Amino acid sequence: METAATALTFRDATDADVDELVALIESAYRGDASRAGWTTEADILQGQRTDPEGVLAVIKSPDSRLVTVEREGRIVACCQLEHRGDHAYFGMFAVSPRLQGAGLGKVIIAEAERQARETWGVTEMHMTVISVRDDLIAWYERRGYRRTGRMTPFPYGDERFGIPQRDDLEFELLVKELA
Repeated sequence: METAATALTFRDATDADVDELVALIESAYRGDASRAGWTTEADILQGQRTDPEGVLAVIKSPDSRLVTVEREGRIVACCQLEHRGDHAYFGMFAVSPRLQGAGLGKVIIAEAERQARETWGVTEMHMTVISVRDDLIAWYERRGYRRTGRMTPFPYGDERFGIPQRDDLEFELLVKELA
């Protein structure tokens, strides 16, 4: 029986992965392909989620890692880990839409937390989630993250982050204590 963790390989992304990672991130969040999974933002944002420059910047940043997850030699997921003093930031999380709902996300976020703790000795993981994404926030709450009520504005007018389909978007900070 194959489980979510079956034959997953975690490694740092390289320049050669950029195009495949952009395609993965776009497929998980935007357009009709994203509707195959449950993490789609297609109803609230159109346009791009990221671009090659944005992905490459994460790969090249000295305080950041873009963790790439492979199964059978194919990239199936990724997440950004960024060292920010006493905490790490978790972002750019994407799981292939056809694999969502099978427990893969739980395995990846647990491994990301472990790596951040062991690599940087951080005691908290932070992330920001679009505040209207109730289903996604509930998923993170089940993983031990808590809502802080601390909001930051959505970058309206900057199409690198997408084209908003509503005017009430903002990011909420979620935090988890790492044991």
